[in-house]
Amino acid sequence: MTHSQDLPQDLPQDLPVVLLVEDDGLLLMEAADTLADAGFTVVEASHADKALTVLENRDDVGVLMTDVDMPRGSMDGFALARLVAHRWPAIPVLVVSGMGTPGPHDMPDGARFIPKPYEPSTLVRTLRAFVHRAA
Repeated sequence: MTHSQDLPQDLPQDLPVVLLVEDDGLLLMEAADTLADAGFTVVEASHADKALTVLENRDDVGVLMTDVDMPRGSMDGFALARLVAHRWPAIPVLVVSGMGTPGPHDMPDGARFIPKPYEPSTLVRTLRAFVHRAA
């Protein structure tokens, strides 16, 4: 098993851009800092509609990480995850939520789920596993 400190930190081109969708400003900042410290490039969006705008305007997003419960915007994180899986099937989706586990039809195929609160190391490990699987 590899520990994160054994991995080179100076190769950002090996890690994809993470589109981080979270309506709670503090959680958004903490997750963005955690991922940036791990070598990911992070693009932040405070709700699903902003995330879709990012996806429509950038071609370098490699992973979507979304919260479920986002009162602002036109859809929740599950709907966003399904839409991204349909329109951008090459982008892996990670869903996080403190509202309980997803139902059988909430998540698109291949998406991963992490309950909140999560350990920063769990988040980084899950995203790194996604990257290696997709590569």
